[in-house]
Order: sequence, then structure tokens, then C-alpha cells
Amino acid sequence: MNILAPVRRDRVLAELPQCLRKEAALHSNRTFHPRVSNACQEQRTGTVGFCKDTFDKNYKATIGVDFEMERFEVLGVPFSLQLWDTAGQERFKCIASTYYRGAQAIIIVFNLSDVASLEHTRQWLADALKENDPSNVLLFLVGSKKDLSTPAQYVLMEKDAVKMAQEMKAEYWAVSSLTGENVREFFFRVAALTFEANVLAELEKTDARRIGDIIRINSNDSNLYLTTSKKKPKCCQ
Repeated sequence: MNILAPVRRDRVLAELPQCLRKEAALHSNRTFHPRVSNACQEQRTGTVGFCKDTFDKNYKATIGVDFEMERFEVLGVPFSLQLWDTAGQERFKCIASTYYRGAQAIIIVFNLSDVASLEHTRQWLADALKENDPSNVLLFLVGSKKDLSTPAQYVLMEKDAVKMAQEMKAEYWAVSSLTGENVREFFFRVAALTFEANVLAELEKTDARRIGDIIRINSNDSNLYLTTSKKKPKCCQ
């Protein structure tokens, strides 16, 4: 028997975390979609489905793929966020693509102190979208190592990054793993928006099942697959 551990109190989301920059956000709503809030209050969602809170200066680059799972509670509903960290090196591209197929959110990370890495995000996005439907995935463009940039350097880089995010239709964030700046806020935002998208998708499926003809089944029917012929218009009789 599997017993789920209680969600940490610092992973409970009662409100929608806000974006970093409104001009480069997936949406700037201040609250969750009303349908999502109502569904959670009525308990019609079920369970829908920064990892160490520390900075390791000896951390080695990802080889192939790394995986973590974070558990949240959003509007009173348990929610697990599966995080797949794929290596950015060219030699791991064929391996990585199989892991981000069918993703609900794509996080493209670049180095805020390296202009070239921002340009490379175009190719990373193209590779990711080969395996996913652009209309059904949330995109995030994240600048890392913010602590390595001077304020003046960051202003210039952010201008280009925001422009790139708008082009990608992605939400832009800048973080620092060393100082922890915006790391918690970013992952809470990812969890909240992914949760909201999941619930809305499930509600749409429920609505779709309610749309259409009502099928009446009588015990005397000899063939349930036969349908009655439609009456012809009087003009054609």
C-alpha cells in the first residue's frame, strides 16, 4: 500500500503566483480562472498530475537526463510536478527528445552572462516543438546565473530576452541558483499555470462529453446500432 506523504506547507498555493514581467508573460491574470477555482471548491478535479533548496558549487552538468518530482497543493488539490532536466549538449539531443515528448510545459534555459546562449534558445525551442503541439504546451524562457551579471549588463540582456520571449510566446524569468533569487517564485508559477491548464483541459473534456444527441436505449431494441430514419421534408414527399 502506498501512503502519500503530506505536502510541505511551503508548497501550498492558495493564490496564483504572479509573473516576473507583464510584457513577457503567458497571461497577467491576478487570480486563477474562475472555472478552475469553482472546480476545486466543488472537489471535481481529483488528483492531477528547486528541488533541493540548496546550491551545489560542485554540481556537474547533466549527462543525458535527470528527473525530479515536486508535490504541491493548489487550491486544496494535490498536484505533482514532474521535472525532466535534459542535457543541452549536441551529443545528447537524440536522447533528450524522447523525454520531453508530450510535455505540458517546456522550460528553455540560457545563461544571462552569455549572449550566444540566448540565440541558441531558438534551436532548443524548435527541437522541443518537434515533439509537442505548440497550442497545448506552456513555454518559459529562463535566464540563469543572474548573479554573474552587473546591473548594467543585465538591463541590456533582459531587453533582448524579453523580445525573444515575446517572439516565442513564452513567459520570461530571470533566476540565480546561487542566491536563490526568483527560483521559488518561478517554480510556483510553473506549478500554478500547469495545474490551471490541466484542470481547464479536464473540464473541457467533461463538457465535450455532454454535447451531442441523447441516446435512448430500450430493452426491446433488437439492434442498438440501428437508428430510426429521419422524416423527409413535406416538400419532398
